[in-house]
Amino acid sequence: MTDLLTPVLTATWDAERSWTLDAYTAAGGYDGLAKALTMTPEDVVTTVKDSGLRGRGGAGFPTGMKWGFLPPADPEDPKPRYLVVNADESEPGTCKDIPLMMASPHTLVEGVIISSYAIRAERAFIYVRGEVLHVVRRLRAAVREAYAAGHLGQDIHGSGYSLELVVHAGAGAYICGEETALLDSLEGRRGQPRLRPPFPAVAGLYASPTVINNAESIASVPSIVKNGSAWFASMGTEKSAGFGIFSLSGHVARPGQYEAPLGITLRELLELAGGVRPGHELKFWTPGGSSTPIFTAEHLDVPLDFEGVSAAGSMLGTRALQIFDDTVCVVRAVLRWTEFYKHESCGKCTPCREGTYWLVQVLERLEKGQGSEADLELLLDQCDNILGRAFCALGDGATSPITSSITHFREEYLAHLEQGGCPFDPAASTAWSEQEGVTA
Repeated sequence: MTDLLTPVLTATWDAERSWTLDAYTAAGGYDGLAKALTMTPEDVVTTVKDSGLRGRGGAGFPTGMKWGFLPPADPEDPKPRYLVVNADESEPGTCKDIPLMMASPHTLVEGVIISSYAIRAERAFIYVRGEVLHVVRRLRAAVREAYAAGHLGQDIHGSGYSLELVVHAGAGAYICGEETALLDSLEGRRGQPRLRPPFPAVAGLYASPTVINNAESIASVPSIVKNGSAWFASMGTEKSAGFGIFSLSGHVARPGQYEAPLGITLRELLELAGGVRPGHELKFWTPGGSSTPIFTAEHLDVPLDFEGVSAAGSMLGTRALQIFDDTVCVVRAVLRWTEFYKHESCGKCTPCREGTYWLVQVLERLEKGQGSEADLELLLDQCDNILGRAFCALGDGATSPITSSITHFREEYLAHLEQGGCPFDPAASTAWSEQEGVTA
C-alpha cells in the first residue's frame, strides 16, 4: 500500500468554486478526455481493464470487463448503445457520491464522456436521487458548461465522436439503486428488478445494449486514462487496485470522506478521523453500509479491500463505515435498519415483501423484551428463508445485520429478555442508569 491518503477524486474539493469548469480545467480537468480521443475505443477499454478498476458501487465487479460484455455491433440490427451512471446513492451510511458530485461534478462528466467513447455509446444518462435537488442542479449546470466548451454535443473537438448527456432525477426509491430497477425507472415505469437473463449488456435501456456503472467508478476513469493503468494499479492491493472514498459517520471525532488506497484498515482511518468520540469505545461498525454484516472492535485491522473484508465475513460494499460506540443498543440499531428495508421493499417477490415484514415483528418483540430465546432461532430461520431466494439483493441485505448481530451480540439480545426491555434505556435498566449517572 502506498501513502495513507491518496487525494485524486477529492484533490480539488477545497478549491475556490471547485464545481465550475474554470476551476476544474485549471487543475488539469479534461486532459484525460483529450488523451482518450487520440486513442481507439478498444485501447481505452484495455487501459481500464489493465488498471484493475473494480466497481465502486458495492459489487466490486471489474469495470473494464463489464464494458467488454457488450455484444459486437451488428450491421443488420444497429441498436444504439447506452451508458447509465448509477448515482442513486441510498444505502444507509453511504455518502460519497453526493459530495463528489457537489464538489467536482466535472470529474463525473468527463468520466461519462470517456466511458461512453470507449463503449461507442452516443447517449448517456446520470440517474440521481430526486431528493438531492441541489446535486441535480449542480450536475445540470456542469453539463451545460461542458456543452458550451465543446466537450459534449456533436463532433466533440473535431474527433467525429458525438455524445448527448442527460441528468435524470429519480423519484426516491432505494430499490432503484438496483441496476435493472433503475432502468425501469429511467424508462418511466415503476422501479422493480428485472428477470435476468437477458442482462443489461445485451438488452438494457430500451432493450438495447447498456453499461451501468456507479458514479465513483466512472469518475475514476479520467485519472486512469490520463496517468495510465500502471499508476492506478500501483495503489491499493494486488486484487483490489486503486483508491476509494471511505465515508466515516457516526460516533467518530471527525466524520467525513477519506480518500485512501483500498486495503487501508479502520484503525488507520480512525487515527486520521480523531478516533471514536472521547470517553467511549468502539462497539460495532459496518464496512460497507447497513446491508453488510457488521464488524466489531476485533476487526479493526481487517484490510478494507474486497478480498480482506470478504475473508472476515462481510462485504466492502460502498465503503460506508458507520461507527457505533458503547452507548448504542445493537438490537435497536438492527431493528431500525430492518424497518428501512421493510419500507423500501418493492414488493415484487414474496421472500422480501413478506420476510422483511416478519423480521420487523420479531425484532420489535425482542427489543421490547417481550419475546423469548426461541425468537432468536426464529429470526435466523426467517433470514435463512430469505437469503438467496429474493428477486434481488435487497432481501439478502436485510438479513445481513440480523445474522451478524446475533453472532457477535447474542448476549445483548438475551439481556433484553432478562430485563424486560432495552438495557440501554434508562427507564428499563437500573444498571444502565447507574453506569451513566442518571437518576431515576
